[in-house]
Amino acid sequence: MSEENKRESEQPKVASESEQATPTAADTPAANGGETPAVPERRKETDEEKAARRKAALEAREAAKAAAAQAAAEAARAGTEARSAVKAEGSEAASAEPEAPPKPPSPKQPILDKAAALLSRLVSEDAVEEAYINEANDHLPTLVIRKERWEQAAQLFRNHSDLQCAYLRNVSGVDYETYMEVVYYPLNMDTKEGYCLKIRTDRERPSVPSATPVWETANWNEREIYDLLGVDFPGHPDLRRIMMPDDWVGHPLRKDYVPLDPEV
Repeated sequence: MSEENKRESEQPKVASESEQATPTAADTPAANGGETPAVPERRKETDEEKAARRKAALEAREAAKAAAAQAAAEAARAGTEARSAVKAEGSEAASAEPEAPPKPPSPKQPILDKAAALLSRLVSEDAVEEAYINEANDHLPTLVIRKERWEQAAQLFRNHSDLQCAYLRNVSGVDYETYMEVVYYPLNMDTKEGYCLKIRTDRERPSVPSATPVWETANWNEREIYDLLGVDFPGHPDLRRIMMPDDWVGHPLRKDYVPLDPEV
């Protein structure tokens, strides 16, 4: 053996890096009996911990609701204060403006007062149930006459020297669903003073004393009201249907009228 070969044989062998990194059979799990390292199990939550967690979530939700409600209340309070401030400003501005003068009485108020006073004095204190000026109808003096006093009231309007309503312009009937009303419109042809006289009656058995003995022009008007609304007029000389056939069932202008044939 040469000198060079002798030196190489005497030098210690050094493992390569790959050889150093490669695990040996003794390092593998198989070398330790084939068992893998145990993974620690997750700890099971106790009932107390679950209850505490649910309680904390519930408290958080309640706190959020309370905060939202408080914010809404503050916003509403702020809006109310703003509206109050605007209203106060408007009130101050309105108070600064001069007040409007009082509305003048109707030019026909004396005519109404005269008729109401005569009825109260010459017929009965309870003869007038209501008296007012109908401004929408040319300031027409309007009186609601108690039904039991109507015959005397009609005579008063026809014959009294301060009224002298010898002409009856019109008569109409109205169904108000809870009661019936017959309306007379007498007129003084000389002074042109006219009135609206309303007589209310029960709806189930409507009846108003006839004004035909006082004003003959009420004859056919009362017959029409009897025919179409079913209002009886005691004292009428010829109370019968005037538009519908005698055998017609019901009164067509009543609110509860139901026709026998809806197609007619």
